[in-house]
Amino acid sequence: MTSVVIGWILVTVTLILGGVFLLLHNVMGDTCVAMDEWVRSPTARSALDDILPCVDNATAQQTLYESKDVTFQLVSIVNLFITKVSNFDAPPQAGPTLYYNQSGPLVPTLCNPFNSDITDRQCANAELNFENAQQEWKKYVCEVSVTDGICTTVGRLTPTYYDQLMAMVNVGSVLYNYGSFLVELGDCTFVRKTFRTISMNHCSGLRGNTRLIVIGLVLASAAVMLCLVLWVSFTRESKHRGYAKQSQQESFSVDKINIA
Repeated sequence: MTSVVIGWILVTVTLILGGVFLLLHNVMGDTCVAMDEWVRSPTARSALDDILPCVDNATAQQTLYESKDVTFQLVSIVNLFITKVSNFDAPPQAGPTLYYNQSGPLVPTLCNPFNSDITDRQCANAELNFENAQQEWKKYVCEVSVTDGICTTVGRLTPTYYDQLMAMVNVGSVLYNYGSFLVELGDCTFVRKTFRTISMNHCSGLRGNTRLIVIGLVLASAAVMLCLVLWVSFTRESKHRGYAKQSQQESFSVDKINIA
């Protein structure tokens, strides 16, 4: 009896798993078809339009231009401060805005990756880039007086000015390095490439594997069910044979008693 119960539990579990994987197979199939249609005809109305609201190419290019322009402006402000304040030996009479006892070697300027017309620009040998500016500018930071905030050691950048410059550099670095990627997200170019890769390299394999899993679970369920039927039939036949044998023995005993 216990074997029969366990067998029916196995049949139920395999059927449930088969249904789950069949649902997963259908969902993946529909998703792959929707992705393929959207990749081939991104401007046509599809099931993914409401999920992926993409901007048009003109808007995306304008966004890219604005990100480059902001990067250019940020680097220009940083270099203007370095040339006009940090590297300028102003007299004490110039006031705290221009004078904080800066001295020593001149601070190298930051490379601006764009010209004024936002075309690409080659960096000069003496210019720093976004990657090494933090480490190099630390060499020009001075110690400051607590009372008046001017440098008490050799240096052309106070810790406060250094932190402000690095904040602007970090913003410019993000815009420069990830601006194109963000634009690709906006016009769904990145999503389109990802969907194309999934559709070409994974969809057929996923559909095939889930189909094999469903077939395997159905066959396993059918095999267990057949075993249960054969087991029940065998058990019932064994009981019938036992009853028949017992009846024959009882009949034989009665005959012996009657003869005696």
